[in-house]
Parts: sequence; C-alpha cells; structure tokens
Amino acid sequence: MAYTFAGCHSKVPVSVSVPVPVPVLQESNFSSSLRLRSQRLLNIPSGFSQKSFSLRKSPARLQVLCLRDPKATVVTGKSWDKLILNSDDPVLVEFYASWCGPCRMVHRVIDEIATDYSGRLKCFVLNADEDLEVAEEYDIKAVPVVLLFKNGEKRESVVGTMPKDFYVAAIERVLSL
Repeated sequence: MAYTFAGCHSKVPVSVSVPVPVPVLQESNFSSSLRLRSQRLLNIPSGFSQKSFSLRKSPARLQVLCLRDPKATVVTGKSWDKLILNSDDPVLVEFYASWCGPCRMVHRVIDEIATDYSGRLKCFVLNADEDLEVAEEYDIKAVPVVLLFKNGEKRESVVGTMPKDFYVAAIERVLSL
C-alpha cells in the first residue's frame, strides 16, 4: 500500500518504511457467540475453524512515497540573507521540523498559497532543527510557525496549524503595507 507523504521537500520520489500496526489472527478462548461475532467482523467464513479468533497487533511496513513537487523553496541559514532579508518581494517562511505532523498539513496550505500568490509573494520553508541559528534569532520555540517579511523586516507571524484563511489574512495585511 502506498501513500503520499505531504511533508516531503524533495524533487524526486522518496521511499520510506514506516511501521504500521496490522491485525493478525491469534487464538483465544471466546464464548461461541463472541466467536461468531468476531468471525463476522473479520469476514471469516463460519465453517472456517472450530477455534475462535481475536486481534493482535503485529508490526508491518508501509511504504511512503513523496510524489508531489513542492511550490515553496527550501531556505537555509546560508541562503537566508540573500533570499529573505534582501528580497524585493514580500516573503513567507514556514519554520517546520521533519518529525512534525501538523507541519505537513501546513506545507500543503503553503504550497497552495505559493501558487495563488505567484509573482506577488515568495514562499519558503526552513527546517528549524537543521538551522537552529535562524530559528533562535526569530525566537521559534515550537513548529509550525509562519513568518511574513517585507523589505527584510518581520511583519506578521502565524503560530500553529491554522486554516488557510488565517495565512491569507496575514498575507493581505503585509501586501497592503
């Protein structure tokens, strides 16, 4: 089974194995009514066995693929000044961490915003775990955090996972300055 990993910032497909609990049949001592009910839930034919069954979790592997092309560019501490502080256009930067589930949801929203505001706003993502100096400079204590810059100055911030409307409102305020 394959899933798209939305938090991936790679231009090539990436494959990752993730442990996923999968139901496995295991013998147990159920009464006959519970046995029949469990057989129906598990889609086990009624004449399959005289023994009853229960669920036990067993580790399995799930392949995760990154198939999308991200619209937001990755920025690092080395390219921060050039891409963010010296930009002529307003800039949006999402601070994220690779282990952060909510960050993956924000990535999708930022990619939509990058498409919607193409030519008027530049969108970037920065891994706060890999570029601690930049994260500390802007007092990033948790992720996801989205900062908006205009003329090299921080103008707005959105902390946490919010609906797209929150980000759009902040962008519109910065664009109107």
